[in-house]
Amino acid sequence: MTLFLRLFPLRILLLLSAVLLLILNVFSFYGLFVDEFSFSKFDNYIFPFLTIIHFIYLYTLWKKNKNSETPDVFLRNIEYALYFIYMIYIFKFAEYVFRFWKFTDFKNEIVPENFIPIGTFLITMHCLLLIITPLTFIVRKRIIGKYNFDELHDTMDSWK
Repeated sequence: MTLFLRLFPLRILLLLSAVLLLILNVFSFYGLFVDEFSFSKFDNYIFPFLTIIHFIYLYTLWKKNKNSETPDVFLRNIEYALYFIYMIYIFKFAEYVFRFWKFTDFKNEIVPENFIPIGTFLITMHCLLLIITPLTFIVRKRIIGKYNFDELHDTMDSWK
């Protein structure tokens, strides 16, 4: 596991995650079949809105690593919310794979010439996000520490 931590330190994982999220946020407005960006559909804003939680998690990890802090209730809650959002990432990945495989059904239609390169790019980016997000959880557990629920509840002030 130490070799893994040398290959993917927390700083690199945080940077890769942020870059992937920014790229996927931009391409969430891109219509693969129509080859244009559409900002009028409400569905295009769901993925960027949910990635705000991922960015908060990345910032919290960076701050805790920089200050050598231990995990707290806020980090735990954000990570648990990110577990749910990870399922949405899986859905988005499956959606792009499904669209890409349906390409053969449209042989009689006009499909944009950059459908295959951009489709492959988006599938690759979503796949990388699906790989890097759990790696970030693992590295958080190794570097920042596990969630010790007894200590977390002892540090909480119930009168606040």
